[in-house]
Amino acid sequence: MPNTNMNIKEISGIRWYDEDRLKADKAMNNGRPYQQCAISVMDTIADPNIRFDSSGICNYYHEYKKLEKEEVFRGEAGRQKLAQTVAAIKASGQGKEYDCILGLSGGADSSYLAYLAKQQGLRPLVVHFDYGWNLELAVQNIENIIKKLDFNLYTIVMDWEEMKSLQRSYYRSSVLDLDVPADHMIFGALYQTADKFGIKHILSGKNIVTEAVLPRAWNYNKFDLVNLRNIHRKFENGSLKKLPALGIWQSGIYAAIKRILTTEMLNFVDYNKADVKKLLVSELDWRDYGGKHYENIFTRFYQGYLLPVKFGIDKRKAHLSNLIFSGQLSKEEALQELSQPPMTGRSSWTIWNT
Repeated sequence: MPNTNMNIKEISGIRWYDEDRLKADKAMNNGRPYQQCAISVMDTIADPNIRFDSSGICNYYHEYKKLEKEEVFRGEAGRQKLAQTVAAIKASGQGKEYDCILGLSGGADSSYLAYLAKQQGLRPLVVHFDYGWNLELAVQNIENIIKKLDFNLYTIVMDWEEMKSLQRSYYRSSVLDLDVPADHMIFGALYQTADKFGIKHILSGKNIVTEAVLPRAWNYNKFDLVNLRNIHRKFENGSLKKLPALGIWQSGIYAAIKRILTTEMLNFVDYNKADVKKLLVSELDWRDYGGKHYENIFTRFYQGYLLPVKFGIDKRKAHLSNLIFSGQLSKEEALQELSQPPMTGRSSWTIWNT
């Protein structure tokens, strides 16, 4: 990714990337003129490898529609799929205190997943991953959810010195995907906990209709343990023995030998983000924290400031485009959202007020 030092401006004393300058900079558009998708807000700045068909529609639209057709079940088909999945989870948990693991961050997706699990009569062990960056608002959401749904909470506190060292090594390496350390360890912790309690199902809040769009240039294999250790060794060279590593071999053992499965139940319901947030507020006293994954202070800084200023990447383009593809947002609404800086816009994206 080209250097963007000449493509920044100041807004209220804060240095931001300048979208207009990036559009005019062919280096930031992979050596070609700027182009935006005819349907969504994905463009040549967001992804240097983006492709457009003869109608100006980007490849992400077609990829999303394929995933939606294959993995999203709505209406009666969704109810049947959900019922079959719930029955299998309950059967695997007979005679045990818990029949599944549910990772809870306090964000909308995982919070609604907890609500759905309660409605379906599941008995999840709710797991929260604490690695030092929890927003107080997210902690309050978690406490409200646990209390109102009457679930047990199992908090996994990472060794702060090792986690800090690992994140610092990624920061110093200047790689783009700074979410790798947290994502890697979160999944490692979930699988370790499932194995510890003899639980065969992990419920995931991941879903197609709000988060299928993600350019390959933005992220790296979360489970490449060799790469993770090499980065840490080069820039920190400390111990990582206390963190729940989850490489390819470990993942294979959990899935193939120990038969621990991950299920994305939100793909089996009519999942509308705006409606879900209203339900969470009314039923669970849930409070919105801002942008996607902004319940985490580090992620807020990374997605809201570091990515756009250093790399010219605004992740809102992918998130908003996903909502356009699933019919939850108009392109005009998305463009209005993007007209605001990622961290100082409307209350749905700001981080300064919390």
